[in-house]
Order: sequence, then C-alpha cells, then structure tokens
Amino acid sequence: MSRRARPVATLDRLEAILENGAIYELAALIPETDRTHGGRPRQYPAFVWLIFEALLSVYTSARQVEAELSHPLVWDLCCQKIRTRFPTDPSKWLPARPMRRHHYLYARGRYLTDPAVLAALATLHRQIAADQARELGLLDPNGGGSWTHPDLSRMLHADGKVITPLFKAKPGDIHLDRTTGELRPAQYEPDAALHFQGDGETAWGTKFVIVAARNGDVHGRIILDVAWVPKHGGEAKTAMECFTRLAPLVPGAQGVIYDTALRGVHHQTLLRDLGLLPVNRVTAAKAGVNQPRRKDGRREEKSTRLETKTITLADGSTRNVELYARGGAVGIGELTERGDLHYTELARVRTHRNQDKSRKYRWYNDYRLPENLGAGIVTVRLHGTPEDTTRKLNRTENVRPIAATDPDFARLYPRRNDAESINRNLDDTLWLRRAHSIGHDRQHLNLLGFALMVNGLALHRHRRRHPAALAA
Repeated sequence: MSRRARPVATLDRLEAILENGAIYELAALIPETDRTHGGRPRQYPAFVWLIFEALLSVYTSARQVEAELSHPLVWDLCCQKIRTRFPTDPSKWLPARPMRRHHYLYARGRYLTDPAVLAALATLHRQIAADQARELGLLDPNGGGSWTHPDLSRMLHADGKVITPLFKAKPGDIHLDRTTGELRPAQYEPDAALHFQGDGETAWGTKFVIVAARNGDVHGRIILDVAWVPKHGGEAKTAMECFTRLAPLVPGAQGVIYDTALRGVHHQTLLRDLGLLPVNRVTAAKAGVNQPRRKDGRREEKSTRLETKTITLADGSTRNVELYARGGAVGIGELTERGDLHYTELARVRTHRNQDKSRKYRWYNDYRLPENLGAGIVTVRLHGTPEDTTRKLNRTENVRPIAATDPDFARLYPRRNDAESINRNLDDTLWLRRAHSIGHDRQHLNLLGFALMVNGLALHRHRRRHPAALAA
C-alpha cells in the first residue's frame, strides 16, 4: 500500500456514490407514499435520499450538499449518471431542479429513520457489503491462508467509535438567554453517555461499533456492519452481535482482529459457535506506563497453570510436564531450586479446527517441545469445556490461538490500525468533528451513508483498475 497516495477528487467520490448499486437496492426497501387519500407525488425518487445521505460524508454537512448539488455542472452529472443507469425508465430520471436540504430532512424523519425501515436497510446493507467484499477479493472461501497462517484478506477487523455530539451540553445543563434573561434547559444529545476508550481516556458521545475488511489498496476498504452501543460498557456485546449476524454472510472469514475489549467469554463464542479465530492481546496482570523506571511501571503479563501433559521421550520413557499460559502463549513451567517458576515458551506449529455433531467447533494448537524433551509435538485445546469451569480455569481468557509473541501475530495484528483509520476518516467527514444529527437512529443512518460512500469508492476504483472483471 503506497504511503503517498493521491487524494481522491470530490467528483470522483460523487461518481462512486452514483455508481454504487447498493443505493438503488436499498431504496427499494423504502415504502411508497400512501396516496389513497390524495397528496402530492414524490418529486424525487427514493434513491436520491440515500445519495444525499452518502454525500454528507463527502461535503460534511447537509447545507453544503445542497449548495454543491445546486451547481448546474454537478446536478447535470447526477442526471446523466441516473439516465445512463435507467435508460428505459423515465420515472427514475431526475427533475431539472436540484434536490434541497428540506427534501432530505423530510425523508429522513418520515421514512429513513422509521425503526422498521432502518432495520431493513441495515440488514440488506450487510448482505450487499459482503458481496462487494468478495468482488474485491476479500473473505473468499477459496482464498489463501490457513488456520495456522490466516490471510489478511480473510480477516474481519472492528473497533468502537464514540461520535462527539452536536451539542456540548449534558442532561440537566441550563442555558442563559442573554436577550431575555431567561434560564432554559440547554439542548443536548439524549443518547450520549460517558465511554472509556482503549487508552483509558473518557469520551462523551454516542458509541457505535464498525466492522470492516480490506485489501492492500489504499481505498480497498469495505464497511460490513455498523451498530449502536446502547449501554455504557456494552461495546463487546454489540461487537459480538455484529460478528454473529455477519458470520453466515462471510463464510470465507477466518478470524477477527479486535482490541482487549473482547474477553474470554467472547473468545469462547467466536471459537465454538462462529468458528472464527480471535486475534488480540491478553489483558495484562499489571499495565505498563509510558516511561518505566527500572522494574517499576513495566507491564506484567497474566500467567496461569493450564494442565499436565504426559509426553514420551526419545528413549521411550514418559514424563509429566506442567503447561502454563503467559501473555496468551503456552509454555512449560518448572520449579527451580529456589522455588521460582522457570517458564519456557513453546513454538506454535499448527492450529486446527474440527466441527462436532452439535455443529460447534473444536480448536487445538500443536506446539513443538524443546530438544531436551524429545522435540516432539504436544497438543493443547484452545476452547473451554465444563471441566475447565469446574477447575475455575478461564482457558479462553488466558490462551490465544495466535499469541502476541507468535510471528503471525506481528503480521496480522497491525491490521487493527485500520480500524483507527476508519475512525479518523469518519471524523474528517463530520463538520467540526461533531455528529451530523441528534439521536442514535439518525446517527446510525448517517453511518450507513458513510459506509455507502466508503464502499462505493472502493468498488469504483477497483472496477477502474480491473475493467475485464466488471465486463465478465
């Protein structure tokens, strides 16, 4: 991926949105106006509302979208693109007068944020986005990689994003009207809450989880799902709901890259129920500081005893070894003469997955033993069982299929940076980095429009580079 990629022209983004077939498929879900008792017909086709919504992420505000569309060259381009797409259906052609902001606001309040319509739009968007991802070569069931060495093109990555509210006030704040001298309740975001970020800082706003996949191209990103986090501390639960409903749509996915918000109980669901590899770090027993002094402030990895394994040595004799997990890696623990635990990490050789009769998945890692123990293979289960619960061992909290010290972790985990890139890119599409609207339902719609813009741009550039694939 080039570090000096050229910025994308605004008209290129506009063309990408107009050529994104998802907009026209989604528009079919918007109900028609009930005209049994009269009323004016719609001045614009329903898909123009979604085009306007996606353009918010290009021009940063609805007022600016209206201003740009009012330019004759821009509106003529829109009219030509729509006529080219629907050459034999004049009912879908655009009128001569450009769409205005008040048209969009009426459609947003009357149709697009209706709970049933918004849910249907989100569901269909996930299905279409999964197909678009495969067109870009992502999440291909026949793609490269294996469970031992997953391919980045077959990994999902996600993160939580707190959107700064349109208003700074919080519930209960009072505003002084300097003209009348009256004290009035200040306007505030009713769905905002205080959320903790990964760096320990707090953020006030509305939180969403965004799930994506990407290839090696600069704009090769597809946003697969967007979901609101309704409660403080509910990011992991919302993320798991996203992965659960995406799993049947992306059978080629091999794993999930996330931060430490996902804990052992979530890893158990990913492994056993969804058959996906979780790639993230184990939370530290003691977190480090930015500038440690000697041993004070250094990160201390979480460590726990796993099980006893009986191995066969080269001379045919057997020996029991104690397996420990430290920082997600598996190794052998031996007591020294002083009673200290000497830990030797084992190298991962293979990760394999089997499906049992209950349609759940069983996961195992094969590790190479050291030379002094015969250099054989020892197999360790990755998922938890009732026996672990009886022993009070949270296996999935302490063991990672791909630990932070594994070479594949260094190749896979940096993809999480793209989740941060999505968050920054989203901020750049917001006027003064504040939400476009008030309320989680409207902001959810705004994020769907953002996804339509991002996905449309990825497809637009991919099809330009591979016109033969489009013709086929």
